[in-house]
Formats: sequence, C-alpha cells, structure tokens
Amino acid sequence: MTRLDADSAVAAESPVACEGPRALLLEMREVPLGGVRGMEVHRALPQRDLPLVGAWCFLDRFGPQDTLMRVEPHPHIGLQTVTWPLVGEVRHRDSLGSDVLVQRGALNIMTSGVGIAHSEYSVGDGPAPLDALQLWVALPESRRHGDPSFERHDDLPIVTLPSDGGRPAEVAVVVGSFGDATSPATMYTPIVGAEIFLPAGARVTVPLAPEWEYALAGVDGEVEVAASDEGMTTLDRSHLLYLGRGREEVVVTTADDEATLFLLGGEPFDDEIVMWWNFVGRSHDEIVEAREAWESGSARFGHVVGHGDERIPAPPLPAVKLTRRRRRI
Repeated sequence: MTRLDADSAVAAESPVACEGPRALLLEMREVPLGGVRGMEVHRALPQRDLPLVGAWCFLDRFGPQDTLMRVEPHPHIGLQTVTWPLVGEVRHRDSLGSDVLVQRGALNIMTSGVGIAHSEYSVGDGPAPLDALQLWVALPESRRHGDPSFERHDDLPIVTLPSDGGRPAEVAVVVGSFGDATSPATMYTPIVGAEIFLPAGARVTVPLAPEWEYALAGVDGEVEVAASDEGMTTLDRSHLLYLGRGREEVVVTTADDEATLFLLGGEPFDDEIVMWWNFVGRSHDEIVEAREAWESGSARFGHVVGHGDERIPAPPLPAVKLTRRRRRI
C-alpha cells in the first residue's frame, strides 16, 4: 500500500522512554484517499505522540468496503510491508518478479531493503468486497541497506489460549514469536504480530514479554481490557490501545459477541526514524535521495512485472527539513 498523503516535518524534541505499563486509548483517524480508488482507510500508526510500537511504524485498515483497488507501482525503502487480508483478494506484483494472490489466512511480506517497487490490485474489473490490514516494520541498521526480498506464507502457527468462560481463543502468529510459536516469516528485530480471535463470553489471559512493548488494535467486535488499576478499558475497531512495557500478561474479556484483535509488540526499536511517504530512513538527505531516484526512474527500484509506464509520482517535499520521529508518551 502506498501513502497518498505525506506527513509534514515533525519538530525535534527530547524523546520520552517507555519504562512501564501504559493504558492509552488512541483513536484511528480516517485518511482521505480519494481519486480513482476512493478507498476507506483508517490509520492506527503512526500517532503524533507514538511513532513506533517495537519496530512497527505503520498500521492502516482499508475496509470493510466494496471497492476497486488499483494501487499503481510505487517505491519503498527501509521497511517491511506486512499485508494481512481479512476479506477478499489482493494481487501483489513487484520489481523482483513476484506475482501472487494474497487471500485470507495467507501472509504477504515484502522487505524493501535499499529499494523496491510494487503494485496492489483487487481481483476483477469492478468493485468487490475488500478488507485488510497493511502494516510496516522499520528495518534496523543491519538490514535496511540490503537487497529486497519477498515471501508468502500460507501455513501459519495457531496458538490456543484457554478461557475462563466459553470456548478458548485462537491466536494466528502472523510474524515473530508468541508464546512457544514462531511464524516462518523472516524478521530482523524481536517482534510479534498476531491476530487474536475471541469467542463470545470469553475471558482470556494473553501472555506478554515484560521487556517488550505492546499495543492492541481492534479489528471486529468489542472487548474489555484489564489495562490499568483504574478499571477496564473498552476497545473497539476504531481504536488502538497502547499497553507500554513491563507486563507479563493482559486479560481480555468479551460479552455477548465474538471479537477479533491484532496484537503488535516487540523489543523497543533501537533508533529513531525519519518517515515520509513510503520511505523509512534516518535523515532528511536519505529521503531526498530516495525521492529523486524514484522520480528519475533510477534502476534502484527496478520495474514492476506486468506494468508499463504507469506509476505513482512522489508528492512534493515539505518546505522544512524532515526530522526524526520521537515518542512523547
């Protein structure tokens, strides 16, 4: 997924370290992506005060909706894209020659390294049901200058969590590690991304690693989360609940309806990032260089298989210097 919006520069200031649990309910904001696509998109990450959760730096939900998705070739640097379909199919094509259909239960993960380009289309010539999560993971210094790669995984581990009432919860480990299970996807920082399905009337304890930080994103339904001593926090599909770090577990409860959550977590990222459009770097100059390479048709990003000259042009840079994103909560 490309970003048709581009953030302005973020003012430099002293970062705030997260040294303990939090219970911060953050609203997902609607992102105006109009034009031919006219897709409904809601963004959970980045937040103004929370640029990263572990190495997770971006989370969009596009759908549920009937739409004709046509995301033309566009570039990425310094990140991994994690596409997790909920409804419908997405055709992924990239400059490595990949051409695959991604469906419910399958993971599509692309590592940009120094540079890659790709496109994403829904299937068919007209509007069709589509709902998916699009996530980005910031690459560490040791990998962000490397070669691009692409992986698809259809067989992901499932973890069962016992419930105090009703049927147990099921956790699909999309990337990274959860409990004793590890996804086959190649990742470059200690991380987890997992879909948690909770049946109606469940009370489930979700195990966490105290040295990691976490957030829960609502996908479907509504849950109560025992996130603080002040009482339960209601989490629905329009919010992200930042849990901070220092927790060994969190208790989640459903009422009369089932619910689905997405767990984001990982070791706090060891660097601050400059993130603009589809690029994750460490400096203003890196972003400028990548933008110029894309606009000039440089071989850095290659050519997306099955496409001609169509591409998404880079937006103009802001008039001020881009600075690193720093946590303020």
